[in-house]
Amino acid sequence: MKAAVYYEAGGPEVLRYEDVAEPLLRPGGLLIDVSAIAVQGGDTLNRGGGILASKPHIVGYQASGIVREVGEGVTSFVVGQPVVATMGFGSHAEVISVPAAFAWAIPDGLSLNEAAGVPIEFGTADDCLFEFGRLKAGETVLVQAGASGVGLAAIQLAKSAGATVLATASSDDRLSRLADYGLDHGINYLSADVAKEVMTFTNGAGVNLVVDSVGGSTLEGSIASLAYRGRISWVGRAGREERPPEVWPIMQKNASISGVFLGAEMAVNPSRTYPMIGNLLTRIAKKDLAVVIDKTFPLAEAAEAHRYIESRKAFGRVLLIP
Repeated sequence: MKAAVYYEAGGPEVLRYEDVAEPLLRPGGLLIDVSAIAVQGGDTLNRGGGILASKPHIVGYQASGIVREVGEGVTSFVVGQPVVATMGFGSHAEVISVPAAFAWAIPDGLSLNEAAGVPIEFGTADDCLFEFGRLKAGETVLVQAGASGVGLAAIQLAKSAGATVLATASSDDRLSRLADYGLDHGINYLSADVAKEVMTFTNGAGVNLVVDSVGGSTLEGSIASLAYRGRISWVGRAGREERPPEVWPIMQKNASISGVFLGAEMAVNPSRTYPMIGNLLTRIAKKDLAVVIDKTFPLAEAAEAHRYIESRKAFGRVLLIP
């Protein structure tokens, strides 16, 4: 099979499009012919400096496709069924092998391309808002990096839960597009002081909850934007700043920061996360929520897809198509 591989961590240029051995079908698992791969921010971080679990290494942890084979003991899936799956690595390939416990049937009304952008993005946003963020109707939420996959999901989920939603992005054009998905007030972080804008909009009260996937100095701005006893769901460091953020001001507000890592929660509490993601797939199939696909690239152009994501020009999901 063909796959996008690399032999050492580095920039997008380390990716190579090569023939590699197909993965093995395991008991309790599925072998899936990949239809679409949603490139995650974590994929670019792992490629840039993560540990190689194999050599050559195939990065990536989410893809949709068609079940080719069903492993021993699996009764919940059949050959030919469209599914979306998550994995520790290996999505940037024509074929993937995954445990059935990390795959979901794609409901009618949802395309393979759309489904490829659901479990991690929407599941993470859901956990940031509700499981760890404890969001209630009537509260105010700030979503940092609102045009990202998690950001777009969080805006929609927060709005549907009855919250007032603020978000940041790098251009006025992207902010105007976010209004179509439930944004109440946008902040261009390149031209405005985010915390000051938040305080102006909230009449000095601050927001009850921040979803922050950026970290670094952005996290410092998130703390400054909080209301008294506000909460932050910190879900990543997409900003890649080396300097640790200064978090002591959170004490002055008796506020809190919760680290959110959906992968760990899926491993520890699958009885909660598996149906949660299944429900999100159903809601998207019913058009209650939307997956926003910005651009698609052939799998052979994985390096260009990674480069495009790192340019921070994407609005929503970037897909690779084998």
